[in-house]
Amino acid sequence: MKPPKRIAAINDLSGASRCSLTTALPIISSMGINCCVMPTAILSNHTGYSTYFFEDCTSQMSEFSKKWKELDLKFDCIYSGFLGSESQIETVEKFVSDFKDENTLIVVDPVMGDNGEIYTTYTEALCDEMKRLVAMADIVTPNITEACSLSGCDYFGETADEDKLTDICKRICDLGAKSVVLTGCKGKKSISNFVYDGKNTSMYSSELVPKYYTGTGDVFASLIAGLATKGFSVFEATEFATDFVHKITTYSYEIDMDINEGVAYEGFLGLLSAIEDKK
Repeated sequence: MKPPKRIAAINDLSGASRCSLTTALPIISSMGINCCVMPTAILSNHTGYSTYFFEDCTSQMSEFSKKWKELDLKFDCIYSGFLGSESQIETVEKFVSDFKDENTLIVVDPVMGDNGEIYTTYTEALCDEMKRLVAMADIVTPNITEACSLSGCDYFGETADEDKLTDICKRICDLGAKSVVLTGCKGKKSISNFVYDGKNTSMYSSELVPKYYTGTGDVFASLIAGLATKGFSVFEATEFATDFVHKITTYSYEIDMDINEGVAYEGFLGLLSAIEDKK
C-alpha cells in the first residue's frame, strides 16, 4: 500500500466559520489526503460578521517553510488561498520554488474580490503580485471579479457567453497558468463553472439556490485541489465539485442555515471518502 498523498494548504484560518483552512482541512482529509496547513492569518470567525479577532501570520509563514524544509516534507500539491500582502505572495512564491518538483501540482485560488469589487486590502500592486503567483499555477480558480482583474478586462457582471469566458481564460493562461476554472457564472436559474485547459472548454451547471453561502468557493477550490491530486482531470474535478457544492448548498437552504455559517457539508464527507485515486 502507498502512503497518503500530501497537500500544503496555504490560507487563513477562521476558527468558528466554515471557510478557508477550516473547510480545506476536512474536505481534503476526507479524500484520504494528508493536509498540511500554513495559516496566512488567524481569525476567530470570518470578517462577514459584525465582530471578529484577526492576527496576521506573515512572519510565521517563513518559519513554517523553514521547518518543513528541515523535515524534508514532500508535497503532491501546493494549494494557496487568501493572501493578505505582497510579502505573503513572495513567501508563497519562494515556498513553491523550494518544494515543487516535476510532479507537484500547483493550485491557486486568487481570493481578491467578488461581485465586481476588489477587496479593500488588495492594492493595485498586490493584484499585480497575484498575477506572478497565478503564472506558476497548474490550475487557477477565480470568480468572474477576480478573473477580470487578472485578465485586465472590465467587470461585466456575473453572466457572459462562452466566447467571452474563453477570452478571459485565455488571457489568464497567457500569464502562465495551465488551466482555469472560472467559477460562479450565473444564469437566470443556474450557476455554472467554466473550464479552459489551454485547448478545450466545458461548462458545468447546476440549479441556482436562492441564498449565497459564505465559504462555498473554499469548498469548491479544495475539491479541485484534492481531486486533481488524486489524478482527476480538471474537467472531471470540476464536474464532481459542481455537483457536490450543489448538494450541500441545497441541503443548507432546506434546513435554513444562516448564510454566515456557510454550507453544512459535514454529513456529505462520506461521499469524498469513497473516491479512489485515478493514478
